Amino acid sequence: MQTEENKRLTYKDMPSPVGCLRLIASEAGLTAVLWEGENYQRTKLIDPERDDNNSILLQTEQQLDGYFRKERVEFDLPLDFKGTEFQVKVWQALLEIPYGATKTYGELARLLGDLKAVRAVGGALNKNPISIIVPCHRIVGTSGKLVGFAGGLENKAMLLELESGHRAPKLF
Repeated sequence: MQTEENKRLTYKDMPSPVGCLRLIASEAGLTAVLWEGENYQRTKLIDPERDDNNSILLQTEQQLDGYFRKERVEFDLPLDFKGTEFQVKVWQALLEIPYGATKTYGELARLLGDLKAVRAVGGALNKNPISIIVPCHRIVGTSGKLVGFAGGLENKAMLLELESGHRAPKLF
């Protein structure tokens, strides 16, 4: 659903160790960090216009660059979530998972107060538009293995290794 607040989105592409990232912002804040070749419509965003000088996008690029250089463990950006009330609740819960830590889908559902919501939590994670900054890469399977990630499991492993300083769990 298109509302007044998301009628104008702008984007900037950023090279990174995990490929080219597409940063998308509204006037209110960062709305997406998408993976190279990813269809932004998965997140139900409208077509953004290119703007390499948008202050939110420049700030995002600077903070992500610091993250990849291991100089930043937290992000300080205005976020403009575009999703259902439940999705936004899940995405906000992800922001509480500390750098270098992981949780399972069940643990995240428990944090949200409904252990039966594991599948719904997984569905919300699948729609997370703000990759890396809203750290869905910190969610692992019950066994601790890496599962489901829009950026691919190799990128998930790379992000977890970057944060922990250790090899990430096995992919399968």
